[in-house]
Amino acid sequence: MGLKKAVYEGELLRLQTELVKLQEWTRAEGARLVVVFEGRDAAGKGGTIKRVAEHLNPRVARIAALPAPTERERTQWYFQRYVEHLPAAGEIVLFDRSWYNRAGVEQVMGFCTPAEHQLFLRQCPVFERMLVEDGILLRKYWFSVSDAVQEERFRRRAQDPLRRWKLSPMDLESLSRWEAYSRAKDEMLVHTDTRDAPWHVVESDDKRSARLNMIAHLLSSVPYKHVALPPLTLPPRPPSTGYQRPSKELQHVVPDHAATLGKD
Repeated sequence: MGLKKAVYEGELLRLQTELVKLQEWTRAEGARLVVVFEGRDAAGKGGTIKRVAEHLNPRVARIAALPAPTERERTQWYFQRYVEHLPAAGEIVLFDRSWYNRAGVEQVMGFCTPAEHQLFLRQCPVFERMLVEDGILLRKYWFSVSDAVQEERFRRRAQDPLRRWKLSPMDLESLSRWEAYSRAKDEMLVHTDTRDAPWHVVESDDKRSARLNMIAHLLSSVPYKHVALPPLTLPPRPPSTGYQRPSKELQHVVPDHAATLGKD
């Protein structure tokens, strides 16, 4: 049995309130926070990122979900296109998949050469050590889902017109390559689960528990403090100077679709 909805929603709201405090501390202290979300397809990364960012200021906390590299980007140093998305002072970046594409889908699907894959495994710990030594707070989360739960989520997506777009040919390919992805993940962890930038595994067969566990861990790992904000006082509305609103007949008003629906 999973968490009851009321319990889940109550704790989620509490944690999201703390995330806002983390955001204000990040901005006040000029901190730089990078959170990497990785894992199998349908493991719950996207839903968790949505809950993390839901009440945050998009000018402070942004989501980086990079598309496939362009022809020009393919000729660059592999980490180069990710570097430009790293945070400046007072910013949080949530990577919806990251440079670890090379350790997973690129390696399994043959989108990189064995030599490129091995070079990544050697360079990645060095790259991440440089980030941490420069003061970036780097947190890495791997969302782990069982094969049975992944397949069931794929089936539900295929039948849901609102989520059908989430199923790509690459996602379906992951079903038949389950063990190949498992081996790639194990090799990735051996090389990149380091003292400077350890991996944190989130068991995500239960999505609600996974979201709460991940957010709670992130909050516990950052030494943020409550930042007192100045009180807000609404200014008095000034007296009218005679302004009159133009007639709505002169405007292109959106039709009242809501009026055609049933009322409470």
